Amino acid sequence: MLRRLGKIFMDFLRNSGQIILFFLQTFSLIVKGKIRPHQIIKQIYELGVQAFSIISVASFATGMVLAVQSAVILSRFGARQYISRLVGLALVRELGPVLGSIIFVGKSGAKISAEIGAMSVNEQIMATRTLGIDPMDFFTTSRVIACLIVLPILVFWAELVGILGGLLIAVLQENVSAFSYMHQTYNAIRMVDFGGGMLKTVFFSLIVGIICCYKGFNTKGGSIGVGKYTTEAVALCTILIIISNFLLTKLIITIWG
Repeated sequence: MLRRLGKIFMDFLRNSGQIILFFLQTFSLIVKGKIRPHQIIKQIYELGVQAFSIISVASFATGMVLAVQSAVILSRFGARQYISRLVGLALVRELGPVLGSIIFVGKSGAKISAEIGAMSVNEQIMATRTLGIDPMDFFTTSRVIACLIVLPILVFWAELVGILGGLLIAVLQENVSAFSYMHQTYNAIRMVDFGGGMLKTVFFSLIVGIICCYKGFNTKGGSIGVGKYTTEAVALCTILIIISNFLLTKLIITIWG
């Protein structure tokens, strides 16, 4: 039992070290300007289109659910007029960044890992080395930068759509005027709320880009291995997003309040 736990712990340390080194190599390439603008634009389009529709639908539904639940809960305390504030703050501070990032992992992150993993098992990555092309430069930097650009945009869109979902329920079910709802939402959300959510989103996008590329590069075992490592990438990203969300939230509240 102790031997097994020790092996798990050593594997964890080894994988953590390799991921950190992978991140440092990627960061070094970006700082040195070894980026391919046409590849970045291509990845921005592909990754954004992959997740746009499902994030829109999920965020709209989440906004409606929040409004319905808020109306029930707040009515118990005679505070139903604060539905818009609760929905807006919940989406901007937590649900938008976390839900949007997890959906992005399931769609676009899996795509990144599967694409690079397929090239890895087919030895296409090795072929780029024989041609004198750095595979980290060619495959990784464009995808990481694309994640850093696309995910914050998608999360911002998700927050807007979620607020509109809450607006629909507030108008149709609670007889709240649309102007009053939007005015209260605008007054409730401060820059620290929006900025904190966007800061977390940038960190989440870095997690997705690095982990999915890392798992793709280390894929082995043929087509079965591609599925296995893609699943591992999605699961690891989801866990890291949830854990880092708590840590970042605590840090942001401590610093900004």
